[in-house]
Amino acid sequence: MVTGTYVESAGPVSIYRSPNGGAEQAILSAIDHARTRILVEAYSFTSAPIYEALANAKARGVDVRILVDKDARDAGLRGAGARYELAHGVPLMVGELAGRGIAHSKVMVIDAATVITGSFNFSRQAETTNVENPVVFHDSRQIADTYTAIWNARAVQAAR
Repeated sequence: MVTGTYVESAGPVSIYRSPNGGAEQAILSAIDHARTRILVEAYSFTSAPIYEALANAKARGVDVRILVDKDARDAGLRGAGARYELAHGVPLMVGELAGRGIAHSKVMVIDAATVITGSFNFSRQAETTNVENPVVFHDSRQIADTYTAIWNARAVQAAR
């Protein structure tokens, strides 16, 4: 597992806010510009606009992979994700953590260069109700490589 990574230069960084501060639109724009791969790691996933953007990315040939927490198996949380998975053919992998802990990540790695992270849950409430702060690292291969390694380590243990 990657720990204590030092990043000398993060490159360009954009910080957004919500509610209604452009956060969701920034995420949608980043997804719309993806060309090769999008890795998503999230606690749960209930945002219809983000689902649709990921589906559109997959339809244009982008490799889209989603990893959620084990709590997403709960009918109330997994419902939207399961509909997305069935409708768009993107496998929704479920990460298993030992014990009672949850995987509360909110990360997207796009084209091995752009990373979206921060407190923004990929949910409707994150955009319209909650106070959230997503951060977008543009052209930051070192940060993208670090998050990709973390994603890959979790995906190896995930249930499909």
